[in-house]
Amino acid sequence: MSPALPAFDFEQARFNMIEQQIRPWEVLDARVLQLLGQFKREDFAPAPYRSLALADVEIPLCQPAVEGACMLAPKIEARALQDLALQDTDTVLEIGTGSGYMAALMGRLSTRVLSLEIDPVLAEQARQKLHAAGIDNVEVRCADAAAQHCAACGSNAPYDAIVLSGSVAEVPADLLALLKTGGRLFAIVGQEPIMRATLVRRTGPASYYTEQPWDTVAPRLRGFPEAPRFQF
Repeated sequence: MSPALPAFDFEQARFNMIEQQIRPWEVLDARVLQLLGQFKREDFAPAPYRSLALADVEIPLCQPAVEGACMLAPKIEARALQDLALQDTDTVLEIGTGSGYMAALMGRLSTRVLSLEIDPVLAEQARQKLHAAGIDNVEVRCADAAAQHCAACGSNAPYDAIVLSGSVAEVPADLLALLKTGGRLFAIVGQEPIMRATLVRRTGPASYYTEQPWDTVAPRLRGFPEAPRFQF
C-alpha cells in the first residue's frame, strides 16, 4: 500500500503567491497585501482546480472552457485593486462576477458592490461562495451588462468605482457616464498580443483623465462589441 500524499499547504502557497507574484508586480499597498494574505482564494476556485488557485495562471470556471469565464491571475486582480484605491465609503460596480473572488475582495474594501454576471450558473455559484465567506455587502445579479447601452448597470448609479473583470476592445462610454465625479473605472483594453490596464477618472461632468500604467492580456468579457478591424 503506497503512503498517503501530504496535504497541499495552502498557507505556504499563499505566502509564495504574495512574495513571488504580487510584490514583484509592484503591489505594495498594505491593505491589499493583508487582504490577500487573509482571504482564501482557493475557496472560490472550482474543486478540480483548487490546488492551482494561488498559482500564476488563469483558472477556467466552466467545463468545457468558455471564453471569458475564468479567474484572472492573482497578480492582475491585486494590481487592479491597488490602482483603484477603494475606500470604505465607495460603492462599486463589477462587470463579470466569475468566481466571486474579486467581488469579495472589493466588498472588504468598500461599502457596497453590485456585481453582474452573464452566466446564471456562475452567478448562483458566486452567491453561494460569497455567503459561505461571510460577505454580506456584495449583490450578484445575472445580467448582460453590455445590452441596451449597459442598462442593467445603472440601477445603483452613480458609482465611485467600476471594474471590468476581463478585457474589452475599448472602454464603453455608457459605463463612464455612470461614474461619480472623482470616480474611476478600471478595464483591460485592446487586442492581443498586447493590452493595456486602463484607469479612467471622471474629473468633471463631461471630462475624464486616462492612465494606462501597465501591459497585460486577459480574456474577453462576453457581450461587449469588438472594434472594427482594418481591411484592405
